[in-house]
Amino acid sequence: MIRDLTAADLPEIKALIEATDLFPSSMLDEMVQEFFTGNEPTELWLVLTNPQPVGVAYVAPEKLTDGTFNLLLIAIHPEQQGKGSGTQLITEVEKRLSELGARILLIETSGLEGFDLTRRFYLKNGYEFEGRIRDYYQDGDDKLIFRKSLLAPD
Repeated sequence: MIRDLTAADLPEIKALIEATDLFPSSMLDEMVQEFFTGNEPTELWLVLTNPQPVGVAYVAPEKLTDGTFNLLLIAIHPEQQGKGSGTQLITEVEKRLSELGARILLIETSGLEGFDLTRRFYLKNGYEFEGRIRDYYQDGDDKLIFRKSLLAPD
């Protein structure tokens, strides 16, 4: 089941983020602050449960654009990876964004070898490689940008 994030989910989402080693889970409190205060109603925080949270996605609009959004976080618990959970979650993100009138979803990820599976996941789900910013995260760690149109084909 995929549903909106609740404050009660935060401890389990922090554990999930720690298990995936994406970033320090202590950053989560600041990341969700806007969502829970309602100041940014177009942000999406979705949780995939089985029955406990096993996945999370965070999407926010790109400021000064018309319908462009950024997927800022998608994480699936390592024990659930490779079972279609990520595809299920990103498909729901795309569906919800389409309902909001979004045009484009951008995804940024690392160019390091350890992110090969992540990049293949995006390509498998219909994202196109859009660009590279060399040495973005640190020397030798490029930012790779993927893009997908959310508009229905003519």
